[in-house]
Formats: sequence, C-alpha cells, structure tokens
Amino acid sequence: MELNELRLICAGNLISLRTRQSMTQAELGAKLNYTDKNISKWERGEALPDAFALTRIAEIYGVTVDYLLSSHDTYEAPSGMPVSDDAPTYRASIIVATAVLSIMTSALLAFVVMWILGNPEWRVFLLGLSLSAMTGIVLDCLLYKARGLAYVISAFVLSLFPLAYFTIPSADGWKLFLLAVPSVAIVFLACNIRRKPKKSGKNKTK
Repeated sequence: MELNELRLICAGNLISLRTRQSMTQAELGAKLNYTDKNISKWERGEALPDAFALTRIAEIYGVTVDYLLSSHDTYEAPSGMPVSDDAPTYRASIIVATAVLSIMTSALLAFVVMWILGNPEWRVFLLGLSLSAMTGIVLDCLLYKARGLAYVISAFVLSLFPLAYFTIPSADGWKLFLLAVPSVAIVFLACNIRRKPKKSGKNKTK
C-alpha cells in the first residue's frame, strides 16, 4: 500500500470517528497534546500520525490501530464504540450509485434541452457513460483501495469506442472495435505489473 493511500485512509477514519463523537479538532488535539493544526493536517491526508498518536487515538475511540489504518466500505462504528443516535453513516456503494446516476441525469437533461431547442443529440448518453466510468476510477481508488481498478478502467476504455464510432463519420469506423480486446488486455497487464513481495521463510538449519 502506498503512503499517500494510507494517509487518505487514515484521514477518512479520523474524520468519521471524531464527528461521531461530536468532537472538535481542538478537543482531540488537547487529548493528544497536539494542536488542532496537526489534527487538520492528518484529516486532510497531508501527514500520518506517529505511532504514539495512533495508539492514543485508538484508545480514545475504543478501536484498534489496525482499524485506523484500514479502509472500510461502510463507515460504521466498530463494535463496542458508543455512537450518538443522530451520527451519520456512509455507504460506499450508495456514493458510487449516486455519482453515476447524477452524471446520467445530467446527460438526460442535456438531451432534453437540445430536444426542446429542436436539435436532439442522443450521443450525450455515450459521453455520460464515459464520464461515469471515469468517475468510477476515482471512486474505486478512494473507497475500495483500487480493488476493481482494472475492471473500471476497462469499462472506461470500452466506452470510448462507441463514442468515437458514432462521433467520427466514417464508413470504416467499425474497424476501431478491433482495438477493443488488445486495449483491455493492456489495461489488465498494466494493473498487474506490480508484484506483491513474497514472504521470507525461515532459514533452514543444517
């Protein structure tokens, strides 16, 4: 896991835990003997708390350090942690669905407006699909730790072919689709270039 990704994950968890307890950055800083500026930097993902601060934060909120450094698809309080009744929770799947639906609704709005003006253009929906896939790439990195990045990028790449086919007038435009399979293969290969380090085994004794 990259350091920047770890900072963002920790930042999201800190914000979620602190707001659930209706605690200000200054109040949390006072408990940790840090300034509210330090807390703000952590919650913006600009810095990562040191080991001592992580341990104290975990004790304050009744969680583990591993919880603070792990991504959670649903931002719910861990078991045993007191939560106020009006504390909000956030579901990653709903965030993704809302973003995609918003983009496609915008495409529909553009289509309706052009229709009213007498020049309906259905290709705005193809553009909406491409923008939805692009948004999916960003959200997959932020909410799911890029677990499905290869699939989302592939969807984005594939969405470009019909967009290009119906936008560029050409009798031979169908030939663009011949690039679809190798393009997706390149995406999957590129997303799997990075090798996971092997666990070192114990040295064999003679």
